[in-house]
Amino acid sequence: MPAFNLERDTRGHLVLIDEHGERYPDAAPVRAFPLSDPLHAVSICDKDGREIVYIDSLNDLEPRTRDIVEEALGQREFVPVILKILSAPPRTEPALWQVETDRGVTSFEVESEDSIYRREPRQVSVVDVRGIRYLIPDTKKLDPKSQRVLERFL
Repeated sequence: MPAFNLERDTRGHLVLIDEHGERYPDAAPVRAFPLSDPLHAVSICDKDGREIVYIDSLNDLEPRTRDIVEEALGQREFVPVILKILSAPPRTEPALWQVETDRGVTSFEVESEDSIYRREPRQVSVVDVRGIRYLIPDTKKLDPKSQRVLERFL
């Protein structure tokens, strides 16, 4: 594994400095197998998605670097699960949604119906105007009112 350093810029974004001193602002770690093997096969990519560094195992990193990588992965993989739709969003765009998630009650704007899509027959993703992805793992497990509201958008 090539030598590299990680730091945060003034905006809090990750910067990778490679062994030659070249800086890559807005670097992002990405797991190849986030569920089945989260400690292995991690790439750190540049802002255009090109791999800069490949990490075979997070266990190989020094503790400070590993902490930074794991924190960045946690931010990237933040996906709240919608448990209930609390208010029926209007049909106008952008639409304000108020929902209960596994992390509490929140409100967010959805730009258009194109931001709401089925991932699997009963799984739905909703992406807000800031790019935060919300997940409904199983639409049939929502309460009847939430199911009716959601169906308007699918």
